[in-house]
Parts: sequence; C-alpha cells; structure tokens
Amino acid sequence: MKFGMRKPSIKRSVKARTTGKAKRAIKKKVIPGYGKKGMGWLKNPKKAAYNKVYKKTTFSFWDLFK
Repeated sequence: MKFGMRKPSIKRSVKARTTGKAKRAIKKKVIPGYGKKGMGWLKNPKKAAYNKVYKKTTFSFWDLFK
C-alpha cells in the first residue's frame, strides 16, 4: 500500500480528460449499474476496500496547490 504523494502521469491525465461524454452515456445505457455509486462494493469488494484506503492515504501532486 502506498502512502504519501502519488506520482503524476501526464498520459493518464490526458486519457481521463478525453474519454468522451458520449462513450460514458452509451456504457451507462448498455451496462446495468455502470456509473452508479457503490457498485464497486458489489462487483469486487476487495478492490473497493483497497481503493478506499488508497484514496485516504495518498494525495495528488496538484493537491499541493489547492
């Protein structure tokens, strides 16, 4: 488990910003439960627990400027 600052990735940052609104809308219509709050706990509880702890124990480089 990582503690502290996450290493910034330009590639992932660009990918997150360019994934289209239309693509997410289509996935939401096709896949039941896509984008719904709490679905991670139903689908993969172990990963959801890890992600919750990871989010609380790490921070972004950009959080330093907020």
